[in-house]
Order: sequence, then C-alpha cells, then structure tokens
Amino acid sequence: MHDTAATALSPFDLAAILVVAAAIFGYINHHYIRLPHVIGLTIMGALAAILLMATDALIPGITLDDSVSRLLEQLNFTETLLEGMLSFLLFAGALHVDLDRLKADWLPVLLLSTVGVVISTLLVGGAAWGMALLLGVEITPIWYFVFGALISPTDPVSVLGVLKEENVPLSLQSAVAGESLFNDGVGIVVFTILLGAAITGADFSLGEGARLFVIEAGGGVAVGLAFGWLGFRALRSMDEYTLEVLITLAVVMGGYALCSQLHISGPLAMAVAGLLIGNQGANLAMSDETLDYVNKFWELVDEVLNSVLFLLIGLEIIALVPGLREFAFGLAAIPITLAARAIAVGGAIKAIPAARLSTPGSGRVLWWGGLRGGISIALALSLPAGDTRDLLLAATFAAVLFSVLIQRATLGKLIDSLKAAHSPAMEEGAAGARADGSGADRSGAD
Repeated sequence: MHDTAATALSPFDLAAILVVAAAIFGYINHHYIRLPHVIGLTIMGALAAILLMATDALIPGITLDDSVSRLLEQLNFTETLLEGMLSFLLFAGALHVDLDRLKADWLPVLLLSTVGVVISTLLVGGAAWGMALLLGVEITPIWYFVFGALISPTDPVSVLGVLKEENVPLSLQSAVAGESLFNDGVGIVVFTILLGAAITGADFSLGEGARLFVIEAGGGVAVGLAFGWLGFRALRSMDEYTLEVLITLAVVMGGYALCSQLHISGPLAMAVAGLLIGNQGANLAMSDETLDYVNKFWELVDEVLNSVLFLLIGLEIIALVPGLREFAFGLAAIPITLAARAIAVGGAIKAIPAARLSTPGSGRVLWWGGLRGGISIALALSLPAGDTRDLLLAATFAAVLFSVLIQRATLGKLIDSLKAAHSPAMEEGAAGARADGSGADRSGAD
C-alpha cells in the first residue's frame, strides 16, 4: 500500500498539473475542436472524467479515476475557488464595469441581486421539494432550499466571459455584469445561513437570518469600500506602474483574507473594491501607462484562472455517483432553475416601471444569460457527505452543465435575434459598445 502522505502533491505540483492540462486541452480545442474556449475546456474535462471512469469499469486493476479523485480531493475545489480564485476573478470582472452606466439601471440590478436571489431560492426550493415527493425522495425539506440558494446566483465568471464576446448594448452589459458580480455574494450569504440551519437541525428564524445577512453582506461592502479607498489613495500618490499593479494585488488578497477572518462576505468586498478602483482609480489615480499595465495584468489573471476553473468543472464530474433518482432529479432541476430565474427577472424589471431597463429584450438576455458555474459546484461540493449531498450535487451539475454548454453557447444567437427584431435600438447600443472598446470593459483590454 502506498503511503498517501509520501505521495501527496505540493500546492505547486497541483497548480502545475492544472495549468499544463488547461494549456494542452486549450491547444487541442483551438486547433481541432474550435469550440468557445471555456465550453471546450468544460467538455474536454468532462469527457476525460467519463473516460477514466469507463476505463476503470472495463479494465480490472486500473484505478485511474481513483488517482484523479484523490488529486481533486487534495486540491479541494470548494476551498480553492471560494478562498482563492474567486477573489481574483471578481475583482478582475468588477474592474471593467462602468459605474456610471450601472447607476442608470441600479434599481433592477439591486432587486435582482438581493430580492431576486431570495425569491429564486424559495421558488427553486419549493419546486425541488415537490419534484422530490413525486420521485419518492425523502430528505429534510430545508435541504431543498439550501439547493435553491446555491443554484440561484449567476456566476460572474461565466457571464462576464460572454459579455467580452458579444457587442451587447452598453447599458445592458453593465446591468448583466453588475447583477452577476453582486448576486453571487448575496447567494453565498443566503446559502451559509440556510446550511447552518440544515446541519444543526435548528428551526430557521427569518429574523435571525436577516440579522446574519446584514452583518455578512454589510460587512463585506464596508471592507470593500475601505480597501478600495485605501488602494485609490495609494495609486493616486504615485506614478509607478509596477508598484501600482502590486497595490491592486494587495487590495484583493488583503481584503479577501480579512473578510475570511471576520466571517463576512469577501465576494461582495471584491466587487465593491473592483468597482471603486476600476472607475475612480482609473479616472483619477492612474496614468495611461499604468492603466494599460493594470488592465493587462488582471486580464491575464482572469484568463488563466478562467481556463483552470472550467477545466475543473468538467473534471469534477468524477465526484458524481448518480443513480436513477439522482439522474431524474438532476434533469428536473434544469427547467426548475430556468423557471425560477424567469420569474425573478420578470418581477425585478416590472416591479417599478420607472426602473425598467431601457434596452429592448433586456429581460430575455438577463434570463437566458443568468449562467451558473463554478460557484454553485463549489458550494454543492461543500455539503456534508451522504445521500443528500449526492442528490443535490447531481442537480447542481445538471443545471451548471446545461448553463455552460447550452445557454452560454446560444446566448449570442439570442442577442443577434433581438438585435434583428428591435433594430435600430439594440444596434445603436451595440455600435456604442464597439466604439467604446467592448462595453463592459471600458479600457478595451479584451
């Protein structure tokens, strides 16, 4: 028997394996398969996981899937994403969101990223509970709402990737990006509160949940403002691009680490800090040379981590142990999450007529563009081991894979059809996006 302690890989070894694998798969996809980058990596990761499991099943004595499973277990996808990668990805995304345009549609964005997440959590949880009863599945009801919380927030990594490829009108780009940056932080807070109640078995108190939400979300916003302001002041005091890039890195790592220690929302902190430095910092504290270096640095960070993340999403399929009921529940989760998203989006846009997004077809883009990704899988993988985890993990993977492989692949066609149906309104906005560089990315870094 091998000594697992002796064969344990170092953090550098794990990072090297993932980067090399992402580079190889990316090369194969670019030259031969020619799918969009993240879709190609997700499919290839999933196919690799399925091939390993099939090989082990067909050839006795081969334990390749066990080796990969141990590697992924040692990597700890949940901790790697939520306590490491997410801080960089959120800051990089927020850095390029135009705050002035976001303010124009701030109310629907606020409703979608807060009330919309809560409504979606309740709708998904209730519908999943009903579907489970039809399938004869019996688990404690609160776990269905835990699933609703982890699957409701859209993934900014997925959403912002689409915005970089499509000439979406500027106001809609900012709205989609703004919602995706904030609602994942809100979703994680709601998930944490419900998970605590589910694990302890304590009766869920709406008042206590609201109190914890205010503390965690409000604390994250406060830390984001504080670190963003400190970073802005430091950037404004000098014109040395190497040091200024280092300062932005310190804002991300220091701010997120502090939030982890204080048990408040790091994702919300990074969204706020990125917005502040990407707008006030870019306009008032950085020279053109510094801004160019900062944008290119964070674009590189974003692309590398993006590639690794979507490869991992595919590979993590090896963690599934699907039976018939898990498979059926997973399929049911796809229309449930889509319907809940449609209701949440429609309610947020129509709640206050004056706050409706001005671009024709905004509701449909926000609905179909509400992509799920690594955050949902990371939260699902953090659930306690057991039959309940297997069931909810299958549903999460089904919803995420449908989102990445179907919704993301067809979102561009939806936008094109809306442009054709609502010309010249959307075309005018899209022309503005092209003239501005790429819409959500005001610097034109992508």
